[in-house]
Amino acid sequence: MIIPISGNVTYPITLDPTVWIFDDRKILLEEAFDKKQEEQEEDNELEKASKRWNREVYQQNIKPPVNQSIKKFEREKILTNSYVIPLKDFIANTEVNASAENAILIAGEKKIRISLDLLKDSYFLFAVDGKPLKDDGPVHLYYKDGSNRGEPIKNITKIIIE
Repeated sequence: MIIPISGNVTYPITLDPTVWIFDDRKILLEEAFDKKQEEQEEDNELEKASKRWNREVYQQNIKPPVNQSIKKFEREKILTNSYVIPLKDFIANTEVNASAENAILIAGEKKIRISLDLLKDSYFLFAVDGKPLKDDGPVHLYYKDGSNRGEPIKNITKIIIE
């Protein structure tokens, strides 16, 4: 259930979709293709950066916060919804080399080539009804514009940046 990203990158990484259900960056599948969602993502990134800054400034004599347990309502919500996660942060963490232009998605027996920009502006579907994708997973790729919403790229097990 892991997805390596390798190739023309400074830092090859391995993604584990099974832990994304607890990730704050996850988005409800139904909301992923709304224009309002894009605006909200930008606001959330700014808010998160602000919180990180405040934490660094004020944390000199303060103990780090302890993660609170997930409330019952949130737990039920997590176990009944389908989620996607944006790929741009993961791609940024690999520090793609300047010469890279494309990515090859290993999807089952197929190799699908897409542009690096298209990959960055895509989502991975990793949970349907709160459960990991086992039959045709571990992830499905959806373009951010929703153009492949009816036919996502399934069975992705590896990404090679070229």
